[in-house]
Amino acid sequence: MPKASSGSQRSVVHATFCIERTYPASPSQVFEALTDPAAKAKWFTGGKGYTLLAREMDVRPGGREHVKGRWATGVVSTFDAVYHDVVPVERIVYAYEMHLGDRKISVSLATLELKPAGTGARLVMTEQGAFLDGYDDAGSRERGSNLLLDALGNSLK
Repeated sequence: MPKASSGSQRSVVHATFCIERTYPASPSQVFEALTDPAAKAKWFTGGKGYTLLAREMDVRPGGREHVKGRWATGVVSTFDAVYHDVVPVERIVYAYEMHLGDRKISVSLATLELKPAGTGARLVMTEQGAFLDGYDDAGSRERGSNLLLDALGNSLK
């Protein structure tokens, strides 16, 4: 097991959040936006000041997703996911690690559930995170997920 950085202690802080959105698109359209590489690339981005370095995506049980980018500050962030359960148009469950540079900052389990909602779709995202070795998330993961789900909604218009 890698050692904690000089002078730091190993630690883990757990956090769970749930976000719900209703989109004016069918569950199948939302599912496609979550699982099709070209569709997801339209909304799953770092935003202003972010340069994409790598993107790979294979949404199926055992499949992987990898997104790596550099922020204007020079910090490189890496998202590495493994899909564990994919039920078309209903559910996606994946686990992922986040890195900043060479430092692993978190490991999370995320569940996305889709349900019909009138003429649209309701998405429920539940995430359980383990924030590692002093990384103080301070709610930024939940805020970032909210922004991403807003961007998903915009991509469906």
